[in-house]
Amino acid sequence: MAFSLSSLFLVCYILKFTLALIILNKEIETSRGMLYPRESETREVRTLDGIWNFVRSDETNPTQGIRDGWFKDDLSKSMPTIPMPVPASYNDITTEQTLRDHVGTVWYDRKFFVPRSWGQDQRVWLRFGSVHYEAYVWINGRSAVKHEMGHLPFETEVTHLLKYGAENRITVMCDNALIQTTVPQGKISEVANDEGVTIIQSYTFDFFNYAGIHRSVHLYTTPKTFIEEVEVKTNLSQNNSVGTVDYSITVNGTAANEAENTLLARLQIYNREGVQVANVTSDSKLVGSLQVDNVKPWWPYLMHSDPGYLYELEIRLYAAKEQLLDVYRLKVGIRTLSWTNTTFLINGKPIYFRGFGRHEDADVRGRGLDNALMARDFNLLKWIGANAYRTSHYPYSEESMQFADQHGIMIIDECPSVDTENFNQVLLDRHKSSLEQLVHRDRNHPSVVMWSIANEPRTGQVNADTYFQFVANYTRSLDSTRPITAAIAVPSNDDKAGRHLDIISFNRYNAWYSNTGRLDMVTQRVISEATGWNKKYDKPVLMSEYGADTLEGLHLQPAFVWSEEFQTEVFSRHFKAFDALRRQKWFIGEFVWNFADFKTAQTYTRVGGNKKGVFTRARQPKAAAHLLRQRYFALGREVDQCNVPNDLFTYIADVGGSNVKHDSADL
Repeated sequence: MAFSLSSLFLVCYILKFTLALIILNKEIETSRGMLYPRESETREVRTLDGIWNFVRSDETNPTQGIRDGWFKDDLSKSMPTIPMPVPASYNDITTEQTLRDHVGTVWYDRKFFVPRSWGQDQRVWLRFGSVHYEAYVWINGRSAVKHEMGHLPFETEVTHLLKYGAENRITVMCDNALIQTTVPQGKISEVANDEGVTIIQSYTFDFFNYAGIHRSVHLYTTPKTFIEEVEVKTNLSQNNSVGTVDYSITVNGTAANEAENTLLARLQIYNREGVQVANVTSDSKLVGSLQVDNVKPWWPYLMHSDPGYLYELEIRLYAAKEQLLDVYRLKVGIRTLSWTNTTFLINGKPIYFRGFGRHEDADVRGRGLDNALMARDFNLLKWIGANAYRTSHYPYSEESMQFADQHGIMIIDECPSVDTENFNQVLLDRHKSSLEQLVHRDRNHPSVVMWSIANEPRTGQVNADTYFQFVANYTRSLDSTRPITAAIAVPSNDDKAGRHLDIISFNRYNAWYSNTGRLDMVTQRVISEATGWNKKYDKPVLMSEYGADTLEGLHLQPAFVWSEEFQTEVFSRHFKAFDALRRQKWFIGEFVWNFADFKTAQTYTRVGGNKKGVFTRARQPKAAAHLLRQRYFALGREVDQCNVPNDLFTYIADVGGSNVKHDSADL
C-alpha cells in the first residue's frame, strides 16, 4: 500500500508539472478606439489634471474601500484625505515612509463640472493615459471602467454616467501589487517586523515600482457617429520622391450601423507650411491610399538636414447628403523600414543605432508625466548626438512618442515584460495583451522602428522556446512592418528565444557585474559575445545595455569603480569593440545604460538608486557624457555625413604640424 500511495503521489506530481508546461496560444481581446484626444470642429477636450483627494488603504485590508463603498460618496466622508497631484507617482510626494513603500490599493477622487452643451446630441469619453498597475474607476458612484496594465492608456464612454450642467465626482482605486502573473512580475509576502507583520512587495527588476495616476486624465466629446480608429502605413518609391499613405478608418455609432446610410471620408494631407499636397475621397469601406509627390521623407536625427518631417492628415467623415459627422487630425511621417540578416534600413539607407536605454523617472514626481523634463531630455538627446533610445522597460507617454516623431529620434518600443520567468498560461495571455495594447497605441508613430517584446527574460528556462514563439508571432500578426527584438541577458549558448526574433539585442556589463574593475577584460569579451550571437542566429546584432555605476563628483586616478574616470574608461573599451564589430556589417548599434540616474528599490548595492546614467537624475552631464557626445557625433559624421557642433572639442593649443587634437576638424 505504501508503494502504491507513493507511486500515486509521484504520478500526480508529474502530471501537475506536465500540465504547468502546457501553454496554449489563445485569442486575446483586442483594443478599440484610443485615438489621442484632440480638439477639432466636432470634438472638445478638457483635462482633469490637477490636485485630487487621496487616501492610502490599510495594507492588511486592501479591499476595505470596496466593501465599505468609498466610491459612493466623497472620499473625505469615509477617511481623512490628503491632496495629491495628478499626473504623478504618489510615492515621493509626502515625507511618509509608509506611503513611499506602500503595497496595495490607494484611492483618488475629485469633482468637476460638465457643461450643459455636452449633453446635446454627442458622446462623452473618459480617458486615462496610464494608471499603474490596476485601476478601477467610478463616476458619481457608478462603475465606469476597470483596466489592468500600467503604462498604457484606457478609456470608456461615460455619456450615461454624467450629470450635465452640474457637478460630478470621479473616484479611482489604484492597486500597485505585482505577482507572478502580472506584467511585470513580482511577489508579495508577509514578513515579521517589530509591530507584528508587514506586507513586502519584492521584484527582480532594477527600478522603483512607482505607482499612481501617472499620465493625464481627459474628458472628450465625439459626435454620435465618430471616427474610432485610424491606422496608417507609409511607403516611398521612385528614389524616395513619391510617398504613399495607406489608411484604414473604423467608425463607431448609429449611422455606421445603418445599412442604408453610406459613410465616406475625405482625407487631405498638408505639409508643414499648411499647403495641401494630397487629397482623396474614400469608398464606403473607408480604406484607401493617398499619394504625395515630391515628398519629404521622415528621417532620423543627423541623417538629414530636416529630420523628423511630419505631415498633417485631416480626416472628415461624412454621412449621406454631405452631412459632416466628425473631423480628426493626426501627424504622419512618411518613411519605409526594411531589414535583412545583416542590416536595418530606413528609406533604403542602412542605420547604425547610437542611443540609450532610459527610464521615465525624476525626483518628486517619480514616473509622472512632466512636460518640462521631457523637453529637457530631448534637448540632451540631441546635444549628445543620439539618434535612438529604447523605452526600457515599459511604454513611455504618448506625449514623448509625439516628441520623438517631431525630433527624428528612433524608438525601440518595449512592452512592460521585465525579467520574465515561470512561464505559464495566464502570464502569456497578459504578456500578449500588453503588446496588443502597445502596438494599437503606437502603430502610427514613424519614430517607432522596432518592437521589443521583453527585457532580460529568462530565455534559458524550460518552455521559453514555445512561450516566445507565441509572443513573437503574435506581435508580427499585429504589425509586420517593423522588426521584433528582445533585450537578452542569458549567454547565447543557453538562449531559446533568439530564433523567433528579427534583431538580436543583448545586455552585458563587462568590468562591472562581470570581472568588476577589470578594464582589460572588456573589448575582446564584447566582440566575442556579439560574434557568438550572430553565428548562432545569422541575424543583425546590437548591444542594448552596457555601462558602469558612477557617483557624480567622485574622481580617482588611476580609474577605480564608481569614479567618473572609470565610467569613461569602460565606455572607451566598449567603443573599441564596437568599431571592430562595425566592420563586420551585421553589428547595427550601441545603447548605453543609462541616459540618467534613476531610483531603485532599497539595497546595499544602490546608493540612492542606479547611478549608471551619463546624466545625473537632475539631468546634468557626468564626465562620460562629453566623451559619448564626441563618439556619437564622430559616428554621425562618418555614417551619415552630418555636421558637428562647434563646441564638440575644447580648444587646446596650436602646435603646428603635430597630431594633437584640438577642434572638430580632427574628425
